[in-house]
Parts: sequence; structure tokens; C-alpha cells
Amino acid sequence: MAAVLVMAGGLVVCGPGGSADAAAACAGRPAKTVGFSTGELRLYKGNGYACAVTVADSAGARRQMSVTIQARGGAPAGDSGLYTQRAGPVTVYVGSRCVRATGAISGSSGQTGWVC
Repeated sequence: MAAVLVMAGGLVVCGPGGSADAAAACAGRPAKTVGFSTGELRLYKGNGYACAVTVADSAGARRQMSVTIQARGGAPAGDSGLYTQRAGPVTVYVGSRCVRATGAISGSSGQTGWVC
């Protein structure tokens, strides 16, 4: 079941992981992709919003996965749990601010640094 949480400074949308394509899960243009040993972190930006998703290299048994995204000056928002393919998507309002994201799968992780 997807949850929607409205916070001061932004809209946060957290959804369950699954096998859907990450590109279809996030709106906007690809801003940065960071690969790590078990998958990759994808960051998208567009129309004042940023979206992040962590995607496993291959589907398999449920394992710990997470994604966190933060607009500069804002609180981080994220999704974490036992998923087979992906964590997220998580979307926040960034306006014209920089944004950073972190993703992890089974102890391996990657981060974007600030993307403006």
C-alpha cells in the first residue's frame, strides 16, 4: 500500500518496491546515476521536483533496500524495507534548490552528492 505524506517544504511520496521499471516510477529527466556493487541509485529532476529510486542489479529474494532524498535546507525523506527489485520512488519538492540522494542494497551503497 503506497503512503503519501505532506511535510513542510515538500511533498513526499513513498511507494512499495517491486519489479516495475524505475524510469516509469520517477517523473522528470535523469539527473545522475550512481552504480554500486549490488545495484544503482537513480536521481531524476523536473518541474521543481526531484525523485530517487534504488534499483537492484537483478531481482531475487527480498533483501534490505533503501533510498533517501533531501533538498538542500530540507528534511530527508526516504523508503526502506525488504524488497526484491527496488526501493522508492521517493519524490520531494526542490524548487530551484540542490538535491542529494543515497541508496543502499544489502549493505552496499551509493550517493549522488549535491546535484544542482
